[in-house]
Amino acid sequence: MSALTAAHDLAVTLASASESGGGGEHESNGSSLNPYFVGGSTLFILLLLLFITTRFNRDR
Repeated sequence: MSALTAAHDLAVTLASASESGGGGEHESNGSSLNPYFVGGSTLFILLLLLFITTRFNRDR
């Protein structure tokens, strides 16, 4: 399974979960993503990609 397929599956899962909640954009009792978790995960992924990019850079 490629990373693109895994990202697509995650996006479909998140989209179907948000559609099944109904009620619109602002739900009082719906579950939401923790912004600190999302930001931390994004930072980790970007730093990991930076590490991988600099590790495999064989130009010099």
